[in-house]
Formats: sequence, structure tokens, C-alpha cells
Amino acid sequence: QVQLVESGGGLVQPGGSLRLSCAVSGTFFGITVMGWYRQAPGKERELVATINSYSTTKYADSVKGRFTISTDSAKNTVYLQMNNPKPEDTAVYYCKLDNRGVTYWGKGTLVTVSS
Repeated sequence: QVQLVESGGGLVQPGGSLRLSCAVSGTFFGITVMGWYRQAPGKERELVATINSYSTTKYADSVKGRFTISTDSAKNTVYLQMNNPKPEDTAVYYCKLDNRGVTYWGKGTLVTVSS
């Protein structure tokens, strides 16, 4: 069974930096797409960034140039490097994995951007 566990959230000042991690356990085969999504209070969950098995990345316009998604296959971990975060980036950040038509979610990690 695939499990995703996020870590690295917390309080960060505007203009600072923070790195989120998503540890993946379990077995899966074939092409996978991993991503980070976020949900702010009172808003719907939205895509932040995705990366597939070919290392093709996609970003929401609001984070382009500031956030970077990457993977470490040896550690089975997906990262989200958040540079120059803004107060509007405050949200619970979720890790997602899509594999062979099945979607898995982590439980989320809270990121608060405030001075």
C-alpha cells in the first residue's frame, strides 16, 4: 500500500525560504505523477506543482519562479522548495501521487507565511 507523509511545514517570514518533503512508501509501477497541492482556509484545494516520471514539471502561475519541485529517487522523496514565499502562500500543503489510475494523498503540512 502506498503512503505519503509530508514534513517541513511551519512558520516562515515573507521573502524567506522553506523546503517541504514528501516521503513515499509502498510499491508502484509504471508512469507516476507526483504533485504538491494546497488548500487555504475557505478556499478549494489547488495545484501548486507536479513532476512526472520523465521529470517534466508544471507549476501554477502564482508560484512560477519562486517554488521548485524535485525528486530524490534513492530516498523516495519529493520536495517543494519555497523561495520568496508570500502571505498568500499560507495553506495546508498536500502531497499527491497518481499511478495507474489510482490517486494517493498525504495528510498535509501547514505552512504559514507571516512576519
